[in-house]
Amino acid sequence: MSEEDKPKGKMRTGFTTGTCATAGAKAALLSIMNQTKTDLVNVTLPKKSQIKIKIADCKFSNHTATCTVIKDGGDDPDVTHGAEIITLVTLTEKAGEIEIDGGEGVGRVTKPGLGLDIGAAAINPTPKKMIRENILEIAKNLLAKNGIKVLVSVPKGRDLATKTDNPRLGIIGGISILGTSGIVVPYSTASFAASIRQSIEVTRAMGDDTVVLTTGGRSEDFTRKIFDLPDHCFVQMGDFSGYTVQVCAKKGIKKAYVAGFIGKLAKMSMGVKQTHVKGSKVDMEFLAGLAKRCGAPQDVQDAIKKANTARHVFEIINEKNISGYFDVICAEAHKQLGKYSDNKFEIEVIMFDFDGKVIGIFPKKE
Repeated sequence: MSEEDKPKGKMRTGFTTGTCATAGAKAALLSIMNQTKTDLVNVTLPKKSQIKIKIADCKFSNHTATCTVIKDGGDDPDVTHGAEIITLVTLTEKAGEIEIDGGEGVGRVTKPGLGLDIGAAAINPTPKKMIRENILEIAKNLLAKNGIKVLVSVPKGRDLATKTDNPRLGIIGGISILGTSGIVVPYSTASFAASIRQSIEVTRAMGDDTVVLTTGGRSEDFTRKIFDLPDHCFVQMGDFSGYTVQVCAKKGIKKAYVAGFIGKLAKMSMGVKQTHVKGSKVDMEFLAGLAKRCGAPQDVQDAIKKANTARHVFEIINEKNISGYFDVICAEAHKQLGKYSDNKFEIEVIMFDFDGKVIGIFPKKE
């Protein structure tokens, strides 16, 4: 039996830096309101479930409080595992306003293509939304008279960031505050590959031969609005596109819809089987070549060559109205996935924009 086939025990989940910052903000606010230390806090996650987070340290006065949470990556420890995430909450005179910013050790955005303003702290939209919603749960009355400023710091963030892709992406001076679900699911290669294989085996055992393969939770949510299929037909393949279509071919799948956003699909179109950000980079020369095929002028091709991220390319293409570009990426991804699966079953590739609208598809329906 190979290492990959050995049965695995249940892996322990952790929580994201975004959940840490939210817990710190909520605990700090409770400490100001109750004028007592907060040791444990309930955080409401994006899908409305709750998680209890321990507060490692808490200091408060009448108008400010600082709470520290230790990041726990569960059985998927990344570079931020064990880091202190410190949240300072201050009451201001700007009634009704909630301000969220990054302090020491939280990176600043210096390049486009990340979905954040240049100059802003690298705190992603979901963590910001989580912080706001958790504050509103407890502080609606307080906000009638006060504003609330939240400042998130990571003392070792500057050093930790050198072990991430942040410098390459133009996020300078620290780490990013991340998370789309609030929970860290262990994504070790062997266990994740086994879970993909099991998912496809379940689909076949249930008598179905169509699957919807997505790169993550958001793309799966968007596909569920399009396809009326049983739950077991939806498989999150994460970064393992090559492996997943090979399993589909072996298990007798007849049709697979492959859906995702520009970043992962661009990597698939380049022939990258394992699309994890650490394992591969988007080749901007390649993407510029695809733009040339769509009739993009030289200045647009040059802009793509200098682009910071695949999302940045998405913004350039939309701004310059280059038609058919996203379909071409889907077509290239389709060609590569066909190679991995020996063209043993039908594949349809779908690209979403970041709001869930279908912007690319291959093959085109008649």
